[in-house]
Amino acid sequence: MTLETIRVNEIFGPTIQGEGALIGQPTIFVRTGGCDYRCSWCDTLHAVDSAYRDEWLPMTPQAILMQIEVLSGGVPLMISLSGGNPAIQPLGHLIDLGAQEGYRFALETQGSIAKDWFARLDVLTLSPKPPSSGMDTNWQRLAECVEAAGPETRTVLKTVIFDEDDYAYARDLSGRYPDLPLYLQPGNHTPPSPEAADAPIDMAGILERMRWLTDKVSGDRWYSATVLPQLHTLLWGNLRGV
Repeated sequence: MTLETIRVNEIFGPTIQGEGALIGQPTIFVRTGGCDYRCSWCDTLHAVDSAYRDEWLPMTPQAILMQIEVLSGGVPLMISLSGGNPAIQPLGHLIDLGAQEGYRFALETQGSIAKDWFARLDVLTLSPKPPSSGMDTNWQRLAECVEAAGPETRTVLKTVIFDEDDYAYARDLSGRYPDLPLYLQPGNHTPPSPEAADAPIDMAGILERMRWLTDKVSGDRWYSATVLPQLHTLLWGNLRGV
């Protein structure tokens, strides 16, 4: 049987997860190519914009797992499936192959496409995009993603916050899913293209938004939310492959 190939933008690690429920945890990243969104502040245009399609290598699940095993030295650890929107890609067989070798899988998606193999993930992070992204949330599709994950997958929510409108969006999101953990992170205004990825980040702006967001959550007594920075941005800026 010929398996579908997966469009891969990059595979790198081990490094640490920089955000959300698994922040600080050793992981290997498999970044897929292609996305159904075009967020105004996207920090991974090289995995989103079709202008970079030539960089997306079609790989079989077996070939991806072989590269993961080389990078990890054969030691099973967490594999983070990201993008773009990795839910576009046929990742079910990769998850099954890796699980047989003891690897665990986490995936982050905006929640626009539900897949039955969400139920075979260890962690599913649904990161719907707030108003500052310029995108609209399809709440029905997000609900389908939550349902597809089922009870065995650890499902969490994460959203980026730039301003008051984003904050109100996050409060609404939390109200819709009060039983799911929600992680908030201050937004990072990023370069307009991968070629500018080594440009200095607005560290002062990020820290200012972090303080503002912390004060907002505390002042509103919103004790169920978790506020975190993008740790990888603080450490490496917008560099790829770290």
